Amino acid sequence: MTLETLRSRSDALRSEIGKTVLGQEEAVDMLLIALFARGHVLLEGPPGTAKTLLARSFAAAMDLEFGRIQFTPDLMPGDVLGTSIFNFQTNEFVLTPGPVFTQVLLADEINRAPPKTQAALLQAMNERTVSIDGTDHSLGREFIVVATQNPIEQQGTYPLPEAQLDRFLFKLVIDFPPESVEMAILRQHAGAPMESGMETSGLAKTLDAQALAESRALIDEIILDDDILAYILRLVRATRESSEIAFGASTRAADALAAATRSLAGLSGRDFAIPDDVKRLFVPALRHRVVLGPSAEIEGRSSAMVLENILNQIEAPR
Repeated sequence: MTLETLRSRSDALRSEIGKTVLGQEEAVDMLLIALFARGHVLLEGPPGTAKTLLARSFAAAMDLEFGRIQFTPDLMPGDVLGTSIFNFQTNEFVLTPGPVFTQVLLADEINRAPPKTQAALLQAMNERTVSIDGTDHSLGREFIVVATQNPIEQQGTYPLPEAQLDRFLFKLVIDFPPESVEMAILRQHAGAPMESGMETSGLAKTLDAQALAESRALIDEIILDDDILAYILRLVRATRESSEIAFGASTRAADALAAATRSLAGLSGRDFAIPDDVKRLFVPALRHRVVLGPSAEIEGRSSAMVLENILNQIEAPR
């Protein structure tokens, strides 16, 4: 297994996903970075911007078990995790596993479920284990969550708690595509039934569990030098000192940014990271881990805008 092999595998994945999802190259790249960094991803955008299609295509291009949970206001934690049912013939409880027992989990419209149900995923995302009736059940090393949500201003949504948000490696904001891409989408779907736009069964399986494990092991060997680590730390600490941020990013955020930087370096065919890797990942890795202060909210500034300002103020290593 070499970095060149890793790069070719990621290129093949990117190519397959691009057959069904147009104009989302940056989001696809971030999904791949998260996959090899063992991170979960939150996709946010208005309805109809291909969030679910992107997640489905991402899963369809890999030879991994795929599961989906459609989050609704009446969804209960047991509907996510599963339950233990008593078997009178054997006089013991038998686990009926829920949809969380998979390798790639699509948590669709996660912010339409109440906080209690959202929290059911917390342990699974953090430990890749779930506890049901006092017994721990492993979900496997491949387990990754790709969640979608509508903007919080949309009717019938519940904000994700900070503890849940902190478990996502990236939060990606999906917006409406430019006119040229939208025209290409219309041409691609012209003459086909509306539901065919969600069809992903034709995508080739370009990555299996063994190849994923080998790729992750290779990325784990990439060492970030002290200059890069110090740069990451300066950026994260700057979020705690900013007058526009009420609550800055945690040490977990710095660790997540470092893991993502290592993954991006490997997918770029390098066994070392450069400052531009950190710059590219800083906003998607931290936008959901900071809480804006009153001054920023009054001025209508987003977390991405504030983080971009920090990025411009902190000098990168040379």
